[in-house]
Amino acid sequence: MDLQLQDQHAVVFGCARGIGRAIAEAFAAEGCKLGLVDVSPAVEQTAKQIGDNCHAATADVSDNDQINQALDALTAKSGPICHVVYAVGIGSGKFGFPFWNLDPEDWPRVVDVNLTCAARVAHAVAPQLIKQAGNTMLFLVSVAAQIGSPTDPPYSAAKAGLVNFMQCAAKDFAPYGVRANALSPGMVQTELNKSVWAAGQELLPEAERQSYEEWGQAKISKNSPLGRWQKPDEFGSMAVYLASHRARNITGQTINIDGGQVMHS
Repeated sequence: MDLQLQDQHAVVFGCARGIGRAIAEAFAAEGCKLGLVDVSPAVEQTAKQIGDNCHAATADVSDNDQINQALDALTAKSGPICHVVYAVGIGSGKFGFPFWNLDPEDWPRVVDVNLTCAARVAHAVAPQLIKQAGNTMLFLVSVAAQIGSPTDPPYSAAKAGLVNFMQCAAKDFAPYGVRANALSPGMVQTELNKSVWAAGQELLPEAERQSYEEWGQAKISKNSPLGRWQKPDEFGSMAVYLASHRARNITGQTINIDGGQVMHS
């Protein structure tokens, strides 16, 4: 299937590893000019590994100036930006069930990175995106945004807010022919997913603790009708499809790649 993304400039925020990196690699495979933005200096090595048509910039997405400097640098190298992906995300690192086991101070940073910083990036890129019909923005959310995950309430609430903001953006972009959507992962073997497992295990007696693999399989067997992990490259495939002309009538949508978890909840 020719998605006709050749030479279009895609920028991925939060791409040094995991789903963000898989999305970046998928855009590169379609022949896109690629910009990578991450707070980790490892993003430079990621860009080298992906290929010659890929450039990197380090930026803290909580800093407007750093966001704009990164975008300016990437635009100078690869031209106007056509597609933007916000794949930055953090959890609280604590097991928040019930929610009052958390401290109110566990909330601000999680909400800032997952929601407010996504809005910061959207503010920064919108003036470029609305110049050309067919441009897109994609946000990485979570099934936790839709089912109220009992493990990390700050994360769930922030991602739910991001789903709503994505819909606001989709409505505002629509008159310009620009689309916005979200991808919602279920169970994926990422560092964030492992941090949820680790936080929960710390609260259990040693005799009841499970390995990451045991915990994951038990959770999948209970919650996912298809009964399997999701893979990062599955998100890459959907991301490039949503950026393409073949998805020209898809906007304001949250696409679950979750083995049926939301449906089953």
